[in-house]
Amino acid sequence: MSDASIRPRHPRPRSLPLVAPLRLGRPSDTWFKPALSVVAASAVPQLTLLALDRLDLVIYTMAGSLCALYGHGLPYARRARTLAGVVLAMTAGLGAALVTASLTHSTAVLVAVGALFAAVQKAGCDATRIGPPGHVILTFVSSAALFAPQRPGQVPAHLALTLAAGAVAWLVCVGPALIRREGPERRAVARALAAAADRVADPGPRTHRAAAAAVHAAWQCLLSSGRPTPVRRSLERLVAHAEAAVTPSDAAPEAEADRLRGLAALTRGRGPVPVPPPPGPQGAYGTEHAELYGIDAERAALRDPGRRRRAARRALLRSLGPGSPLLPAAVRTLIGCALAGYLCVALGVGRPYWAIVTAASLYQANITLTWNRTLQRTLGNLLGVLVFAAVLPLSRTAPLALVLCCLFFGFAAEALITRNYWLGSVAVTPMALLVLEFGAPHPAGELIGDRVLDTVLGALAGFLAAALVTNRRAAGRVERALEATAKARTEAERAAGRPPAERARARRALTASLVELREAADTAAGEWWQRALPEQEVLAAEQAGHRTLTATAQRPGPAARAPPHPPGPTDPAPRLGGAVRRTSGALG
Repeated sequence: MSDASIRPRHPRPRSLPLVAPLRLGRPSDTWFKPALSVVAASAVPQLTLLALDRLDLVIYTMAGSLCALYGHGLPYARRARTLAGVVLAMTAGLGAALVTASLTHSTAVLVAVGALFAAVQKAGCDATRIGPPGHVILTFVSSAALFAPQRPGQVPAHLALTLAAGAVAWLVCVGPALIRREGPERRAVARALAAAADRVADPGPRTHRAAAAAVHAAWQCLLSSGRPTPVRRSLERLVAHAEAAVTPSDAAPEAEADRLRGLAALTRGRGPVPVPPPPGPQGAYGTEHAELYGIDAERAALRDPGRRRRAARRALLRSLGPGSPLLPAAVRTLIGCALAGYLCVALGVGRPYWAIVTAASLYQANITLTWNRTLQRTLGNLLGVLVFAAVLPLSRTAPLALVLCCLFFGFAAEALITRNYWLGSVAVTPMALLVLEFGAPHPAGELIGDRVLDTVLGALAGFLAAALVTNRRAAGRVERALEATAKARTEAERAAGRPPAERARARRALTASLVELREAADTAAGEWWQRALPEQEVLAAEQAGHRTLTATAQRPGPAARAPPHPPGPTDPAPRLGGAVRRTSGALG
């Protein structure tokens, strides 16, 4: 492709879809983990408060219990640190909201503070890439607390309840490590193998990008999993196998794809971790892990607490610096939430925090995705109000019935939300409304009317802010990603004659840069009102990067060595064959 063919174009506002955002997808392969975790983490404090006849305190324990929704894709060592940070952030946000509520009763001030909290939480979650559910849960808790009656002397006890419930959530989410220590790593590697199988069966840019992203995610999961174990060593070999399997070979695509899917099923299950085929002339991928993977030095660097903190601090500063592409989203959140709250106040709605949370939940990576979320949130909330109206009489039959209804909707929300956000919102809405019943019963008509109005106003104000606040930095992110990809490709080509460990690190860096480039390009493509996008340059960079990955992939011949350690009782490694078991743990 010649340079003359590379012409940037100015993106124009696209027609916004109406049907596609509402289509149901396949559920996540781990949907039951956050669903069961949040039920277990909520049941303990709620049933305890029920026994003490203090269900009016559920709002404070729920803040800690909802932390159980985070970190389920992370290895347990990293999950423990991440969840501890989430619990502390939740407690800090709740504490600031309760102190503010105890010092002022001005609705105008409370709305402004709620919008500011939402913007800070949005920026923080985006910068740390905390992942679903992101800032929405933090904003829900802090916004609700702003409008809860509070006295300064009550704040310490209420925060203690949140910390206690957060500790229960931490134990629920980290406890399965005692049963299945490498569960998250196995699932990440299984996804990489399945993506490689899709690439082999259907070669093309889409499957190649998906395979590169899955392999990159698997490497990152293994690198952050802690000290190497025999099982993790086997998983490292499988990731290298998945990475090499996408390069051209003489094997039949159908048979190769089936074999990779079989490896993925065995890896995901509870049985022993399989190993790739042994080295040989038929196209083997294996070699000694210390030479091919070279991740021990990277893992040791991650284990260094001081170095890890410095790296995290540098990454956070880069994410929130003056030129950060995350700042427009934070500004959109601030303006949209403030506008939604003040509109509700002007119309006499008694609970403007619902409008604040609705607006805060809309903001995604670009305006197109924000529009999709606006449709999903509005439809889900309106349907959820109908569900609430149907279930309210049942919840008022007894306090235990109210607790069980909340636990049921908490489970249903996480079970359904991975199919589509609007479907999960159908369950989230009645749960959020039922929480108000723990304090005292409210008129059903008032609750339903306020929620409908808050939803509509929050969605309108939130999307209006997204349309008015431009994100012209999205194109700049693409340009920086292009430069980083070109640099990583040059380093990978230079490393071709270096030791295998350096070569593997250079290839992982190139894969990471290609993943970042695709994410930046997709984000910019859905954004309005920005400078020209170098679409052809992005395509050319991706093609060149994937060619470099293919050219530097290792396919050792008969002289390659077998895996460095034989299967033992802690690392059984069967060959692929026979029936494939498709089992998985409940919480591991």
